[in-house]
Amino acid sequence: MDSMFAGNGLACVRGERRVFRALDFVVAPGEALVVQGPNGAGKSSLLRLAAGLLKPAAGMLTWNGTPVDADPDAHRARLGYVGHLDAVKPALTARENLAFWTGLAGGSAEVGPALDAMGLAQLADVRAQFLSAGEKRRLNLARLAASAATLWLLDEPTVSLDQASVARFTELARAHLASGGLIMAATHLPLDLPGRALALTAGARAA
Repeated sequence: MDSMFAGNGLACVRGERRVFRALDFVVAPGEALVVQGPNGAGKSSLLRLAAGLLKPAAGMLTWNGTPVDADPDAHRARLGYVGHLDAVKPALTARENLAFWTGLAGGSAEVGPALDAMGLAQLADVRAQFLSAGEKRRLNLARLAASAATLWLLDEPTVSLDQASVARFTELARAHLASGGLIMAATHLPLDLPGRALALTAGARAA
């Protein structure tokens, strides 16, 4: 992979509240950008901007120097987005949930290795309504293992995870970075990933 994702002069306004302004960032291949800051600083909003789910009030997002809004379909195709809410269908099994997500993304129906990557092989045929919060989180993260996305956008990826599951996620994320992938992660918890931090302060410029 030879990719560069950047934001220049970004501003975000939700309702009548300015969340942040004049925000610049760059994410290079093999690098994780860890977005930190207090509640309300705009961590989740920044990820939604990066995913194309929100439009910036000012500024521009680029991929290898080209504005991402010039080809939004191409940008969506390169994304693996996991929000802070676990979007599982309760009536489907873990395997069926993952197959549904990967099918939507045009991926393979074979999801066994992805389930195994997050330690869910023994729960593959359990309906999601019976999974714990941590297991649901692991199921959402397994989507990344099943995808070919270059850019991972992760909102609080390790929330609800025990130490062993954090280690599994870290191994998965490090392998993605080692292959030239990119990660943006918003979190209030430490992440053991190579890269740098971006500190947000509510209503202000990024530090």
